[in-house]
Amino acid sequence: MALRPDTRPLYLLVIDKIKQDIEHGILKPGNRLPSEFDLAKELGVSRATLREALRILEDENVIIRKHGVGTFINAQPVFTSGIEELYSISQMIEKNGYQAGTIYVSTTHPSATTDDKKGFHSDEVERIVRIERIRTADDEPVVYCIDKIPESVLPNDFNFQSGSIFVALEEQASIAISYAITEIVPIGYHEKISPLLHSPPESSLLVLKQIHYDVTDRPVLISINYFRADKFRFQVLRKRK
Repeated sequence: MALRPDTRPLYLLVIDKIKQDIEHGILKPGNRLPSEFDLAKELGVSRATLREALRILEDENVIIRKHGVGTFINAQPVFTSGIEELYSISQMIEKNGYQAGTIYVSTTHPSATTDDKKGFHSDEVERIVRIERIRTADDEPVVYCIDKIPESVLPNDFNFQSGSIFVALEEQASIAISYAITEIVPIGYHEKISPLLHSPPESSLLVLKQIHYDVTDRPVLISINYFRADKFRFQVLRKRK
């Protein structure tokens, strides 16, 4: 269907039309757009105009282009969180109106690696408690969590399988998390984790690697969390000094 007459540049009308079709459910996440030739013909615009509109839509993460495959409607994240705010994953899910749940995977007690000792700022860390879980939102898997804690800071009867790791540390070990240093790394398909999160092959993951400190500035928790990129968006508030 050709675009309605408007005084604005045509590429802006193309952008509006595609966004409206997404909003009205005509175009759904994962849908493949027609070829440039067919879509330009359908909208009644030149291919140059269409390419400019698609370029902007790609910059805005509305569409995703796959070389040699096509152009697809990108899934919009359901969960948004300010990265400067230190929420537990349970809080992050629940503040967006979903019920947080847990699928317990395992607890092991391996020897600390060189990277573990570096992260905990101590060569004296000998063994760690490593907990792996899948976090769910309304029973849908959305985050794969790996939490590592020095065995020496935990009581012998420490037991944790579900809920917030922050709450468990505070209630069972009297450890209050104060802040974290976070690194965000985008990755593609993960052979083990992507299937567990029901993440399609074309969807990427966002990995948050965090070192958590208690109120005495002691590093007590290393978290490696794999978020479905089609479900989560992280934003940062930056202030000019």
